[in-house]
Order: sequence, then structure tokens, then C-alpha cells
Amino acid sequence: MNETREASSIVMSIWCRNGLACLLYIEENSKPIEIQPLPHTYVVKDLVPDLTNFYNQYKSIEPWLKRKDVKAKGDTEYFQSREDRAKLDGMYECILCACCMTSCPSYWWNPEYYLGPAVLMQAYRWIADSRDQFTEERLAWVNDTMKLYRCHGIMNCTNCCPKGLDPAKAIVHLKEQVAETYKDGWKSMMTEQIVKNKGRESGMMYM
Repeated sequence: MNETREASSIVMSIWCRNGLACLLYIEENSKPIEIQPLPHTYVVKDLVPDLTNFYNQYKSIEPWLKRKDVKAKGDTEYFQSREDRAKLDGMYECILCACCMTSCPSYWWNPEYYLGPAVLMQAYRWIADSRDQFTEERLAWVNDTMKLYRCHGIMNCTNCCPKGLDPAKAIVHLKEQVAETYKDGWKSMMTEQIVKNKGRESGMMYM
């Protein structure tokens, strides 16, 4: 079973409501229960959607710690205060189930360009991480009318998250930080980031 099938098999739409099949409680009812694959996805077979685009968009934000300083000899980890660590709460718990992505009308309309709530929340998770030293580059790369600003605050993402997370809030914070740190020199930095990272520019190009 490949990665797409494994990760997508536990998520489905029950009664037109996204949810984790292992967690979604179903009331006893005489009416038939309608079970469908995740909406607005390419269906591979039965309840198995193709999440290639979603995974590649997640890959595009480079979801790992990036540093410019090399560790000193003998150092084994990068420390952060409890306050800085607390900033990551509500984001690192995301299990990439894609419920929020497939419930978002903005993502339905532009899945090849708009990064979507889960990916944007994970982008902000690394921007908010005090240990990461590529904050400005990450902000410059995501600062785009299609990647970030297709979000119109519909809130479906937050309403359907099976983990009770708030992707919409993370996107608001991401937009605020972009606005606070934007400067004229960003245009050249954005161009530099896009040219340097052609392989991570969008999701559909990987298919």
C-alpha cells in the first residue's frame, strides 16, 4: 500500500461532513448512512483519494528546521524558552488528514496554486519557531496573491478539524506577520526564492 493510500484511507466524508472514520461518532438511525471519499479530490478507487497534490504542497513549504548558524562543538540540540515553545501549540498536532483542505471552497477553486489551510498552518508553524533562522525567506516565499491570499476567512477549515485545531487563526497570524515585516527589498528576495526553489513552486507540477 503506497503512502497516498495509507494516509487517505482513514479520512472520508460521512453525511457530507469531513471527519476521521476512526473518531467520528455515528448516531443510531434508521436512515441509510452515506459514506463518500474526501470531496473535491481525484478518487483512485472506492474511498481512496489521490492526495499527491496536497503532499507536494506540504513539501513545498520545506517543513523542517532551517538554520544559518552551525552548532557549536558539543551542542546536541537547539534550545528555546517555554514561552517560545508554547507558540507552536495548536499547530504541531496537525496529522495532515486533509479534512480542512477539502472543506475549503478557496482550495476547491484553485488547488494548483492556493496552498490551503493545512499547508499554510504548517508554514506558519516553522515561521513561529524561534529556532528557525529562515523566517524572512519563508515569509517572502509565501507572500503571494495565490499561495496565501486566496484565503477569504470562510472558516470551514477550523469548523471541520477533527483535532480541534484552528488553521484560520494561523493564517490570520501569517498575514499579520507578512504585513508587519514587508519591505521593498522583498520583491527581489521573493524572486530569488522562487528561482532557487523551482522544484517546490506548486503542487500540480509534480503530477
